[in-house]
Amino acid sequence: MTRTDLCARIEELGIVPVIRAGSASLAMNAVEALVSGGISVVEITMTVPNAVAVISAVAARFGGSVLIGAGTITSADEARRAVGAGAQFVVSPGLHLDVVEAAQALDVPVMPGVLTPTEIMAATRAGADWVKIFPCSALGGPAYLRALRGPFPHVKMMPTGGVSLTNASEYIDAGAAALGVGAELVDPTLLEAGRYESVRERALTFVTIVRRARSKALASDITQSSGQDPAALTPTPARGL
Repeated sequence: MTRTDLCARIEELGIVPVIRAGSASLAMNAVEALVSGGISVVEITMTVPNAVAVISAVAARFGGSVLIGAGTITSADEARRAVGAGAQFVVSPGLHLDVVEAAQALDVPVMPGVLTPTEIMAATRAGADWVKIFPCSALGGPAYLRALRGPFPHVKMMPTGGVSLTNASEYIDAGAAALGVGAELVDPTLLEAGRYESVRERALTFVTIVRRARSKALASDITQSSGQDPAALTPTPARGL
């Protein structure tokens, strides 16, 4: 897939699970649980032991069926090693221009972490494909994201940090292109306890929430553009059929 295709696929999925695990095997098990729960994109953070090897193993195991991201990338060298192992997009906790430049050279999407309007402008000027609003919850969560969307309506934003089952739909309503979800989805304590079914169930729930929130937003857009109740736009079945 091209860089544009990858970005479109991430937005279509709408959820980027942030995997932090105490071992490579736990990280692999987390990926298995997420995939069985309907999420086919993962972010393997560089804080996972032997993270580059895990990325390579996920690429070998799932081939082209799972989009693989490398997270907590803090240097251009890390970006190059991760992409060399099979990572298809790069995520950073902050804005490091060398990381953005390295990802561009590798022709993979890059999502630097930003928090302020100034940082968003710097990131987009540098060529970032998306921006990761982190830690979004610290500055008001969905309300803060909505405020940022005002001056930056065309910037793809992925709120991360504090995204949960209870506020996921609010973030979608506020204009999130996708949600970066950490422990609320991939809880390290669940992984350590071998409770992979719980991770799978959370994945299923997040997928449902995002789908419903987007459907609601679409209905709202139709109402605003047409001035009609969405229900009125649904054709009524002909009598006798």
